[in-house]
Amino acid sequence: MAALSLQKASFLKNFCEFATETQNPQKKTQQRLFSFVDFVTAARAVTKSIKRIPQFSVDSVFLWQTLWFLVCTTALFAAACTSTPAKVASPTIDDFGDTVALSDTPKRVVSLNPATTEIIFAIGAGDRLVGRTHWDLYPAAASKVPDLGSGIRPNVEAVVGARPDLVLLYASVDNRPAAARLHAAGIKTLSLKIDHIADFHRAVRLIGRLLGDSAQAATVADSVQRTLDRVRSATTGLPTPTVFWHIWDAPLITIGRGSYMNELVEIAGGRNVYGDMPDVSPTVGIEDVLRRNPQYIIAGPEGSTKILSDPRWSIAPAVKAKRILVADTSLVGRPAVRLGEAAIQLATLLHPEIATRLREGSH
Repeated sequence: MAALSLQKASFLKNFCEFATETQNPQKKTQQRLFSFVDFVTAARAVTKSIKRIPQFSVDSVFLWQTLWFLVCTTALFAAACTSTPAKVASPTIDDFGDTVALSDTPKRVVSLNPATTEIIFAIGAGDRLVGRTHWDLYPAAASKVPDLGSGIRPNVEAVVGARPDLVLLYASVDNRPAAARLHAAGIKTLSLKIDHIADFHRAVRLIGRLLGDSAQAATVADSVQRTLDRVRSATTGLPTPTVFWHIWDAPLITIGRGSYMNELVEIAGGRNVYGDMPDVSPTVGIEDVLRRNPQYIIAGPEGSTKILSDPRWSIAPAVKAKRILVADTSLVGRPAVRLGEAAIQLATLLHPEIATRLREGSH
């Protein structure tokens, strides 16, 4: 019995050291071998002891009970040593440089960016949303999610009140204080700057991973890219008209090279007259726009009305020739899952001769 106890103690010691070792893979392999050898040795000792038991004796009953107690205790102790720890996701560094580490898949998500809200619905996780901004109107189901106000300088108290497991913010300078307060409150917060098409692809795959559906996220990203590639292919070799994109009127704001909208213009077969400016949305003067003399002006419904009613624009050749292209701002104004549709719309406005081909290809 003394030999059996020693064998059992050696087995337990090596087994638990193996199960809890995480730093040295080579040592884990060695301990796996040692544990197996100790187990076999202990099992042989048990077998020899059983063979020496006189049948039907009182002592044998006691010894049997003792042996079964030792074997069962060993099994239970080994199970405790080898319990699987909770899986922890790899930490993510967001665009503010903050580390976001999730131990579980989020079940309650607040999205304070229309682009990320669209992404969440597209990957099939819309039922997890417990908060959005009042600009998040697509898809229609988004309107049923509680409106928490603005996505820029948001109401932190309202966000905390939604009890989210994860908050998605747009990584603008104005949102740094909100991100800091949410982190301080212990709420996992991921701030993403989605200004380019590449940023969208990164965001959709990252959000898919965090929400536990990387496969669907990849499907969404690939589908968008295929449409963009199809539009680019359709406009290759066509004339490249110059355009001015009217974003805001007072002050006059347009798009620069730093915006995904500039990329959409190029994919659609146009050239932005302010594509030489690195900013996302630079402020410009109307005199400079007239000097650059764009062939077309792209604007939303309200913007086109303001241009037509402002006498300063009346001398612009594009206005005189009625080459103001009215775009759906809810479609082209989001770097999200409808980027392909936005490219189709712009290409159709700039090159109506390929409209039928583009529409047929979308089915």
